[in-house]
Formats: sequence, C-alpha cells, structure tokens
Amino acid sequence: MLLKKSLIVLFVLFLFSKANAQEFKLGKVSVAELQEKEHPKDPSAVAAILFKKGETRFEYTENDGFTMLTEVKTRIKIYKKEGYDCANQEVRYYLSGKYTENVYITDAVTYNLVDGKIEKTKLKSDGQFDEKINKYWGQKKITMPNVKEGSVIEFEYTIKSPMIGSLRDWNFQTSIPVNYSEYKTFVPEYYIYKPNQKGFVFPKVTVEKIRKTTTYTSRGPNAVGVITTDHHYASEEKLEYEETQTTYLAENLPAMKEEGYINNIDNYTSSISNELSMTKYRNEPLKPYSRDWESVTKTIYNFEDFGPELNKTGYFEEDLKSVIAGLTSQEEKITALLNYVKTAVKWNGNYGYFCRDGVKKAYKDKSGNIAEINLMLTAMLRYAGLNANPVLVSTRSNGIAAFPNVTAFNYVIAAVENENNLILLDASDKFTSPNVLPFRTLNWMGRLIRKDGTSSEIDLMPKSASNNTVMMNYSISENGVVSGKLRRQRTDYLAMNFRNEYENVKEESYLEKLENENKKIEISEYSRIKDKDIKLPVVETFSFSGTNLSENIAGKIYLNPMLFFTKEQNPFKQETREYPVDYGFPFSDKYVINIKIPDGYKIETLPASAAITMEENLGSFKYTVNNSENTILITITQQINASIISAEYYSMLKEFYQGIVKKETEKIVLIKI
Repeated sequence: MLLKKSLIVLFVLFLFSKANAQEFKLGKVSVAELQEKEHPKDPSAVAAILFKKGETRFEYTENDGFTMLTEVKTRIKIYKKEGYDCANQEVRYYLSGKYTENVYITDAVTYNLVDGKIEKTKLKSDGQFDEKINKYWGQKKITMPNVKEGSVIEFEYTIKSPMIGSLRDWNFQTSIPVNYSEYKTFVPEYYIYKPNQKGFVFPKVTVEKIRKTTTYTSRGPNAVGVITTDHHYASEEKLEYEETQTTYLAENLPAMKEEGYINNIDNYTSSISNELSMTKYRNEPLKPYSRDWESVTKTIYNFEDFGPELNKTGYFEEDLKSVIAGLTSQEEKITALLNYVKTAVKWNGNYGYFCRDGVKKAYKDKSGNIAEINLMLTAMLRYAGLNANPVLVSTRSNGIAAFPNVTAFNYVIAAVENENNLILLDASDKFTSPNVLPFRTLNWMGRLIRKDGTSSEIDLMPKSASNNTVMMNYSISENGVVSGKLRRQRTDYLAMNFRNEYENVKEESYLEKLENENKKIEISEYSRIKDKDIKLPVVETFSFSGTNLSENIAGKIYLNPMLFFTKEQNPFKQETREYPVDYGFPFSDKYVINIKIPDGYKIETLPASAAITMEENLGSFKYTVNNSENTILITITQQINASIISAEYYSMLKEFYQGIVKKETEKIVLIKI
C-alpha cells in the first residue's frame, strides 16, 4: 500500500514538473507566459529573456573546408511599454572580401493573448532591413510587429561565417533579466579554442567528446563515381574526426543595471568568447595561434591601412616647413603640430584604428576618420624629429581590451616618448591638449606600437587632478535675500568638458539654464574669460541674488553656507557594488566662501570644522570654519585622487560621501541681537 502511494506521488510530481517546465523551443509559447504580468524575481523589469539558446557548428565542403554556422533562438517577454525596444533586434556581420559572412533571420513571430486565445503575427519583409555600417561591417535589423504590453516575441537567426579565428561572443546577461541561457559549441579536433570568460556570474560548463562522421562530395578527373555536368567524376567521401561538444548553461540571471560612475556595463557582463589558439591538421605539424599582445600589435602594425600609412610624408612636408620653422623645444613642436592637424583635418565621427581612404586623401579632403587624423599626427611628429608612435585604444563605449585580439581596439591616438614621460595626443577634438584626451578614450589601458612592431601597455588614465575652484562673497539681508559675487575656475578635463558642452550655446540660453539649476537665482554682470585658449583654465564671474537661498522662520535665518553648491544626496545608494567606481580622472573641488551676516544679527549655530579621509589616499574632505564679528569664512576642499576606485572600497566610499552630505547640509542659524 505504501509503495502504491509513493508511486502515485511520484507520478503526480512528474506530471506537475512536465506542466510547469518551460518549453525551450520556438513556436511553443504558452498561455501562462502570455498571462504573466511581471517578472517573478524582478517586478521592475520592463521585459525579460525567457530563453536564449545558441550553438556553433562546423560544416565541411571540399572547396571551402570548414565554415562556421551559428544559430541563435530567442524568446522575449514584454511586460511594460518601456520594453518595446526589445522588439528591435540587430545582428552584425562582416562583409569584406573572402571573409564575408551571411545572416539569415527566420521564425520571427509576435504572440498576444486575445480573448483567451493565442494570436500569432509573423514578421513580414517590410520589418526587415539590411544596413551597411562601413566598408567592413553590415547589420541585419528586424522590427517585430504588433508588440504590446504582455506580448511574447521570438526569432531565430543563423550566421554563416568563414572566419574561424574566433567564435561569436555569447552574452549570458543583458539589460533585462534572463531566465535561461544556453550556448553550445561543436568543434572538430583540428581546432583548439581558448575560452575567455568575464563578469561576476559564471555558467555551468560541461564537455563531451564524440566521434563524428561528415559526408561530402569529392570531384576530380580520376574519381570513380557519378559523371558531373563538367565531365569530371564525383564520389561521396567520408571525413571522420573527434568533435568536442561544450555546453555553457546559466539560469536566473539578474539584469545588468547601470550605476553611478560606471565605465561600460558590458565590461562586467557575464559572457564567453572563444579565440583560436591552435590548429592540428592531420599529417601536419601543430600550428599555434595563441595570441599575446605582442603578436596582435605586430599584426595590426603590418596592416596596409595602418603601418604603411605612417611612412607617407610627401603630402604634408612642404606645408609643415612653415609650421615648425624656428621651433626648437619638444613642447613647442608638439603644440604647433597638434593645433595644425586640428585645423587642417576635421574628424568625420568614424572610429577605427585602420585608415578608410588613407592619410593623403584625408589631408586633401580636410576630413578623415580617427586613424587618418592621429596616424597623420604621428607621422608629422616623427618628421619633426620627435620619438612618436601610435597607441591603440578601446573606447569606453567599446569596452575594456581584456584579451589579446585584433578586434579588441577601435581607436588610435598618438604618443611622444622621452626618457621621463609619455605625452598622449588626440587631434580629433578642438579642445584637447597634451595629456588631456577626449573622455571617450579614458579606458584603462592602451597599447603603444613602435616602428619595430614591439609594443608596451600604457595607462590611459590621468594622474593629475582637474580642479574646480569657486570663490563666493555674499551677504544676507534681514529678510533673507542672499546677494553676492562668484568666481569659478575649471582646469584640464573639467575645462575641456565645459568648452565642449557650451561651445555653441548662446549666453542667454546658458544663463537661463544656470539660473534654473541653481534655485532660481538671478544672474547679472556675467563674463567668461580664457574659454578659447585651451592652455588656460576657463574662468566665469558673475553677480547673483536669490530669495530661495535661505529660510526665515520665527525671526531666525537658516542658511546652507554652500548655497546652490550643497551636496544634498549621496550618489552611491546601493548596499553593495560589484563594479569599480570610474570617475574618468582625479579631481579637486575647492570652495572659499565669505559670508557677511546682516546688521542686528548674531550667530546662534555654526557648523564645526571637520575632516574626512579615505584609506590608500583615495580621497579627502576638509571643512574649515572661521568667524569674526559679522563675517564667516568657510573653506571646503574635496579631493578624489584616483581615476578608478575598486569595488572593495565601495562601502568606504559610500560612507565618505555620506559624511560629506551630512556636513554640507548643516546650516548656519542667525538670530537677532
């Protein structure tokens, strides 16, 4: 009897598990999936990937040898209108020469629940697009039809590629939750790939080796078999080999959510990439492809659109004679040539470390991509007798160049080496200066490539602080109106960012924005000096007054001494953080505030002086107060001494900012005498 009951229980459990198990097949969307109103583990999610399954296989033909086929099947649930973007999907592919890839998108369907029944809407041809990005890359795009809140969409795409040097990267995480992610590779014994994993969530990995047999048609004049139309003989041949099957599986992955001061969320997304490390064809010696940075950079330097472009000088030599005439110091030559390239050639907005049309044409047309501009600058610096070399960079949007690969970089700058230091240069932005690069390039490490093909890793992150210095003198009237004068000075990256942001903004619009963002103050006598000379700081001065800068309660005046500069919220709100805090550059904020209190009033409460420091000299905060009769002098300095602070210091950094907020929100209280 007990045995019978146990069997009944097991049978019921089996039926229950079958009923609740998710079907990881396209076309098997359930009513339960369509009825789901929110993600069970993340109610805030606008959408979720219910499953994503991919596999990469190798197919053999006599003419082409092995080619790769990557198939990806995806099902996505839309919870909210903000998730409609998931209906737009794109697949990039290489389209140049013999390595051209082909992409096919199939089985694209939107499912909705209408009157209790599942309604299917298939993707039509007008929802598919083929777009050329540049001469090397294209992308297939789809826009799914009839998408609503509650919809489920699914699609499949196949990439056929002759590029066996690396497999397609597989991201287990995205900006929305992922319930199930599975990626399989089926690799013949002739290829050995090195897997590289990144992120903080690692998939379960299983490996199995099996014997594989592939049948293909062999043609030739001496073959015995079917006579083909070209009068050659054809026969069916078999290729037997061992295949390594690897499965990567991850479930219930949280969404990758943006946090304050993060570089590129993709740097920390759980993913797998596979790079070809070795081939071992039969009857041939092993051929290693394990790439280190030296071999990668040497390969790039030898590209016809890279190294050879540095040797072209005839197109600029005559023009450059007058530019560097009479200049003797390294600093003078660097400044003159950097400014010359900025004015001679405008950046067309295209990235890449290879030239598209070549430096000579870019110089003639006065327009070029980032490689043409900065390789041209490098060649000019060399012509002027300086030890200049290109530096490969992966921009912040491209992610960190974590593993040796020719695709790791997407940008190039110039560098001048001497015994004491390295001067980094980028002529694509009119407001850059030596060692002050566009913010997009401040992405950990780059690779400097010398003429002999050797390379060195260099730190791209700035070491010296960019300064923001504010001096305020203001007085308070008996009715609480605050009026005074302000002088603000910005240097280096803070100055460059300001110049870029407001270069084309009319003064009237800028002042209106400034007033609205600073508690509705009224600004007069505004001036801005030195904003065109990039060697100097940007300096602003103006007079201001405001009725919202203090409170008058029961005859007492309450005042935040920093006025509209007061930090009222901690930028770090999460309890823990897995990613480093990336400021981009060190900085220092200094405020010198001189306050005149109104006649007939005295100080009842005054914030005390205080100091906060972080370990490892990562940062400091100092708040100093002095007063005499009717004057209060407050000096506040906040410094962050590192461009990047690792996640292990997050709790300390959060506490540091909490202390700053607490101090800066303390008020001065004035009472009548």
